This record gives sequence, C-alpha cells and structure tokens, in this order.
Amino acid sequence: METAMTETITARCEAIGLRMTGQRRTIAAVLEDSDDHPDVEELYARASARDSGISLATVYRTVKLFEEAGILDKLEFGDGRARYEDAERDHHDHLIDMTTGAVIEFCDPEIEALQEKIAAKLGYTLKGHKLELYGVPVKKPQ
Repeated sequence: METAMTETITARCEAIGLRMTGQRRTIAAVLEDSDDHPDVEELYARASARDSGISLATVYRTVKLFEEAGILDKLEFGDGRARYEDAERDHHDHLIDMTTGAVIEFCDPEIEALQEKIAAKLGYTLKGHKLELYGVPVKKPQ
C-alpha cells in the first residue's frame, strides 16, 4: 500500500501532458518543498515570495488542475480550509490538534494491520484508506 515518491510534482505533471508554465513550476516547487499541509492562501504566500507576479487566482486554478490530475490530494479537516499534499507521498495518517489546527502525520503498524484484518473479516482486500484522528492535548499534572 505504500508508494514512495520517485518523481517531482513537475515531472509527473509533464509526464501526463500538463503544460507547465513558469508560474505552475513555481507552485509545484513550493508544494515539493512543503512538509506541512498548506491551504491555498499559504501556497499563495509562499509562491508569491518567489514570484511576485503570481496571483491568488493562478494558485487556485493550478491547485484545482493538479488535484483533478491526481497530482495532489485535497484534505479537509473540518476547519473550513482545504489543505493539500502530494498525492504520491508515503502513506501516513493524520492527527489534528483541535486547539491549534496543527496536523501531525503518523504511521502505526498496529493500526495498519488492524485495518487489513477488519477488511479481510468483512470479505474485502483493502486497497487504501484515510485515517484522521481529532484530539486535544492532554494536560499534564503539575
């Protein structure tokens, strides 16, 4: 179920025939450099810092194009902000801190095995899944 990212976003876009303008290349590079889950506003801030000619509308159109092409995954964590990550990142799940909005990536072999076991018990072969946990930090006693 794990897929290692072997090519850049730009290379995958070119491989499927997307026309890669300079601004699209800049947005792709920002996404490749992101180790978080930026929304369009954050992508715009990062991309426009590299190329002041990039508009917010261009970022919205590019993200939509990349998502429709299967290059990006759209993540919605219930806070009204769509966030994005590379569709070919190694498999992981998410824990969302409900107080700060921080998104923590994790992968737990026990959870993965349990999901496979549940699917098999129900007569299925698991082909993929998304797990999102929502929580608040535990207050430590002083």
